[in-house]
Amino acid sequence: MLSGILVFLGLVAYGYSLSLHKVYQADLDKMSVSKVIYGDFEDVALCNASVVPLTSVIVSSPEGGTVAEIFTENGASVVKGTPLLRIANPNALSNYTSSETSITEQINQLRKVRLDLEQNQRVMSQDLMVIENSLRTASRKYRTDSLLFAKSVITREEFVASSQDYEYFLGRKDILKQAIKQENQSRVMQLRQIDESVTRMNESLQTIRQNIENMTIKAPVAGRLSSYDPVIGKSYAVNEMLGKIDVMQGYKLQAVVDEYYVNRVKEGQKASCEFNGQTYALTVRKVIPEVTAGQFQIELVFDGKSPDELRRGLSLQVKLTLSNNSKSLLLAQGQFFQSTGGTWVFVIKDGKATKRNVKVGRKNFKYYEVIDGLQKDEEVITSSYDQFSQYDIIQIK
Repeated sequence: MLSGILVFLGLVAYGYSLSLHKVYQADLDKMSVSKVIYGDFEDVALCNASVVPLTSVIVSSPEGGTVAEIFTENGASVVKGTPLLRIANPNALSNYTSSETSITEQINQLRKVRLDLEQNQRVMSQDLMVIENSLRTASRKYRTDSLLFAKSVITREEFVASSQDYEYFLGRKDILKQAIKQENQSRVMQLRQIDESVTRMNESLQTIRQNIENMTIKAPVAGRLSSYDPVIGKSYAVNEMLGKIDVMQGYKLQAVVDEYYVNRVKEGQKASCEFNGQTYALTVRKVIPEVTAGQFQIELVFDGKSPDELRRGLSLQVKLTLSNNSKSLLLAQGQFFQSTGGTWVFVIKDGKATKRNVKVGRKNFKYYEVIDGLQKDEEVITSSYDQFSQYDIIQIK
């Protein structure tokens, strides 16, 4: 009984051992195997880029409406002020015309008020001249009568009459001068308000006329039309984009980068690309960190003049430098990373491959940087692990 128990326990232990070390039979020809090497790790990222103009200006419709006339075709070269198309909007045009008529009438009314103020000033000035003339006459008579009365040539009644006339006209002059002063102060204020109102109304008229003129869309800058496809009768909303004008002052690149590098790409980093057999230096000018479909976008500009043969829409491959080169153990990239996340690999030795925990760091377009777990010249399965990821040992055939 003791012997039987020992045999049974041995079988159980052997079976448990087999369960812990499951073996998968694999054909070497159906797998990719890479050798760990030691060399320079080039900390770069490859990304696809499109050539776009350095500056593009959006052409939009200041007024909503339908396309009535088209003057220019897509791809045409234009200068600033070139008519592109005309928008028709009868309701807006009618409103503008009514507003223009109303404002013109108000301006005319204000001008009439100005004329009335000026006319009133002239009337008061004339009245003052009449009173001053009467005052001079009364003053002369008063002085003469004073001498004659002192010599008893005239009676007291005649002297009193001339004295009253003099004082009357003197008082009227003072009252009228005070009235003219107050009227002038009021007139200056009213004229200033009238001028300000007329100026604002003229500005409104100018805006209305500009809005009417804006129904004919013109090129805001010189360049080449792109993304421009109007059709007679097509409706556009206010400020809707009609197209773009590419300012022909050079080109830049718009590239998409894998989200893996989103925290490592910064403005000012250097890059390069090849075009017509020559290598051109680039600089990252803008990083747009919003990730879409596993990628984010950057803009790069040429260090110096861009190639003359570049055209909008060309595709180039850009090598983006993330840091300086460094010596390290390197493992070729492969589909194994999708199964393990770089935490373990199958290492081949003596005809079989066994699981081993590893630690990888940076990656570039060709290699992973091996930080721990592997030695130089060791062979690693780098193809997909989907078929045998649950196994511990792979028997190589």
